Amino acid sequence: MQKREAATVINISSIKAACKDCTLQELCLPLGLNEVDVAALDKVIKRRRTLKKSEMLYRFGDPLRALYAIRSGALKTTGLIEDGRAQVTGFYLPGELLGIDAINTDKHPCSAEALETSEVCEIPYGALEELATKIPGLQHQLLRIMSREIVRDEEMLMMLGRMSAEERLASCLMSFSRRLSRLGGAPAEFKLSMSRQDLGDYLGLALETVSRLLSRFHDEGLIEVHGRQITLRDLNRLRNMAAGNGREHNASAQ
Repeated sequence: MQKREAATVINISSIKAACKDCTLQELCLPLGLNEVDVAALDKVIKRRRTLKKSEMLYRFGDPLRALYAIRSGALKTTGLIEDGRAQVTGFYLPGELLGIDAINTDKHPCSAEALETSEVCEIPYGALEELATKIPGLQHQLLRIMSREIVRDEEMLMMLGRMSAEERLASCLMSFSRRLSRLGGAPAEFKLSMSRQDLGDYLGLALETVSRLLSRFHDEGLIEVHGRQITLRDLNRLRNMAAGNGREHNASAQ
């Protein structure tokens, strides 16, 4: 897999940002739009943008100018808690939309940073908002994406409030598996683009706890770990654990 990734070199200056030709169109805004509507959306897409690892897409407090659809790579969002410390609030994968949480105040409530070399489509919000009033299918898709974000936030609150450490990690791995499988890839094998520190910060766990749990999952045959490459060996057990059926291990995981 690493060789295949290294061989994929894209010169974005030679590519037209066209939704109708995008392999992610069924996961992003054009879902359910007819050809005429997709052509209208094509005209709104401002450009593709490539981010290097650790490059910021936007920062906390920046005004809302655009939404961003991820074409490749992965990004994390980081917010600030009251005492000024940073908190990882989410990880975003290809086909997902960034910036929706800024619509309420017209300012980004968090920062977005590339976890690896990534490519995004920049969609100016003003033009998108105007277009959405003319295309009912686009309005529906925007609402669908917003609903998905609300569900994800609710799941996160449940995870932090009620799940044990091992359940949190299992739930997170299953979430990555589901989201990446929508791209047509193998649901049981993927790369964790984020650091273990970021993963722990997101899950509300210490770095040492994340490392210990990954090692234990590996030893128990649940997963196989090679650096950041993860293979899920027992999807059923991980799924049951994420659902709260592995609580006999709680004492040793805390």
